Amino acid sequence: MIQALKGWAKRHWPALRLRTILFSVLLFTAAMPGLTAIFLRVYENTLVRQTEAELASQSAALAATAQAEWPGAPPITLPADDDPDYFHQEQLTIDLSSTPVLEARPDPLAGGPADPLAVQAAKALGPIIETTRRTTLASIVLTDGQGRIVWGGKQGASYAALPEVRAALAGRPETLLRRYGSYRQRYAFEWLSRASDLRIHHTRPIVVGGKVVGVLLLSRSPRALFKGIYMDRYKIMLGIGGIFLLLIFMAAVVSRGVTRPIEALSRAARQAAEGRASTIPETPATAAIEIRTLYEDFRVMAEAIARRSRYLRDFAAAVSHEFKTPLAGIRGGVELLEDHYETMSPEERARFLSNISADTDRLSQLVTRLLDLARADMARPGGDVAVEVAAPIRRIADALATDGFKIEVKLEDHLPAVAVPEATLEAVLTALLENSRQAGAGTAWVEAHVEWGGTPSEDTGLALTVTDDGPGIPKADRDRLFEPFFTSRRAQGGTGLGLSIAQSLLAASKGGISLAESPSGTQFYLWLPLANPLAPRA
Repeated sequence: MIQALKGWAKRHWPALRLRTILFSVLLFTAAMPGLTAIFLRVYENTLVRQTEAELASQSAALAATAQAEWPGAPPITLPADDDPDYFHQEQLTIDLSSTPVLEARPDPLAGGPADPLAVQAAKALGPIIETTRRTTLASIVLTDGQGRIVWGGKQGASYAALPEVRAALAGRPETLLRRYGSYRQRYAFEWLSRASDLRIHHTRPIVVGGKVVGVLLLSRSPRALFKGIYMDRYKIMLGIGGIFLLLIFMAAVVSRGVTRPIEALSRAARQAAEGRASTIPETPATAAIEIRTLYEDFRVMAEAIARRSRYLRDFAAAVSHEFKTPLAGIRGGVELLEDHYETMSPEERARFLSNISADTDRLSQLVTRLLDLARADMARPGGDVAVEVAAPIRRIADALATDGFKIEVKLEDHLPAVAVPEATLEAVLTALLENSRQAGAGTAWVEAHVEWGGTPSEDTGLALTVTDDGPGIPKADRDRLFEPFFTSRRAQGGTGLGLSIAQSLLAASKGGISLAESPSGTQFYLWLPLANPLAPRA
C-alpha cells in the first residue's frame, strides 16, 4: 500500500522550484504568529457580538411580554404574513476595533415617584425578569417612561441621563460598551484579551399604543476569551494538530525536494572523489527543478570524467607503446656500439648511428605532436572571432599544390565569416591536404557552402568538404581514424596524431569533423559555426 502511494506520488508530483519551496516554508512560518493573532482577535470579537445578540434577543422577548402585560395596553396587532416588514432582524453594532468604550455606568441620579402603571407592570413582570436574570446571568433594570427605576434598583432613582437610556426613550434600541468597574483579573494571561474589563449595555424601549412607557436596560460581561477557548478547546486542539501536520508535510516536502536528493548526490560525489566506483542515483521525481538539473549535470559530468579517464588510460598506454619502440632501438644501438665498437666496420657504425638518429627524430616528432595535441585539447574559443574563409583556403591550396598534386577550390560567393581562428583553419586544412598528398592522391577539391537550419542560432553553419581521388580509407580503419597514434603510414614516419589534433582544434571552436561517404577516394566533412548566425540569409 505504501509503495503504491509512493509510486502514485512520484508520477503526479508537480515540478517545484527550490525558491518556491523555500518561499512557501518561510512565508508560512512568518505568517503563523500573524494568523494566530488574527484568529484570536476575530474569535474574541465574535464572542462579544454573540453576547450582544443574546442580550438583544432577551430584551426583545421581555419587551414583547411587557407590551402584552402592561396595564391598559391594547391588544398587540401583527402585520400580515405577506407584509415585507413582517420579519425584522436587528443588525449587530458592536466591534471591538471601532466601537468606543465609555466609562463604567454611573450610579443613578435622584428622581421622583415612578409611574404607577410602570410599577404595577413591574410587579407582574418581576418573576419573569428574575427567572431570566438567573438563567442568563445578565443584569436587568426596568424603568418607566421617564427613565426612573421600577425594577432592578432603587425605585424612583433615574437613569435618564445615560445615553443608551435616552436613545431607548426616543424609541430606538441601543448597544454600547462600558468599562466594568468591578472587574478583577482571574487568569494569568487575561490581560491579552481586549474584552476582559468590558461590559455590554443594551437598552430597548417598551412601546404601548405608540408611546414609550418603559425601558429595559440589560448589561452583561461578554464571554471571556480564555473561557471561550476552554469551551472550544477540542476545536482549537484540532486546529493546532492540523498546523503541526502541515508543518510535518512541509518538512517532508523540503526533505524530499532538497535535502535527501542533495545528500544522495553528495555521497556519489564523495565516492567519485575517493576513486571508488559510484553509481549516479536516479533523479528523484519529487526533487525541485534545480535539483533535477543538478542531477543531470552531475550525470553528464560523471560520464565525461569516465570517458576522459578511459581516454587518458588508453592514451598513456598508446604513448608508452609508441615511445617504447624507438627507445628500444636507441638502447640496442648504443649497447652494440659500446660492446663492439672496436670490432665494427665503419659501415656498420654508420648504420647503427643512422638508426639511432632516426629513432631520435621520431621521438622528437612524437613529443612535438603530443604538445600540439595537448594545446588543441586545452584550446578555448576566442571571444569575438570572425574569419573570412576564402583567403586562408586559397592560400593553403597555393602553398601545398605541386606538379603531381593539384588542389581545386570551389567556394560560394559572399561566404559569411566563421567563429574559428584562422590558425585553426590553416592547421586543419594543412593536415587533411598533406594526408591526401602522402596517400598518393593526384587531385584534391575544397568546397564550402552555407547550411541554413530551421533555428539559425543552433543549426546554421559553414559546411567545408575536402575530397581527394586517392585510394581511400579501408572500412576496417574508418572507426579508428580519429584515435590518437592510429596510422597506416607508421613506416613512413606517420605519428597518427594529425586527425586527432584537427578534431580537438575544431571542437574547441564548437565545430566538428567527420569522414563522409564517397564513391571513390576520401572525403572529410567539416562543420564551422558562423560568427553571426542570426544574420539575414543572402
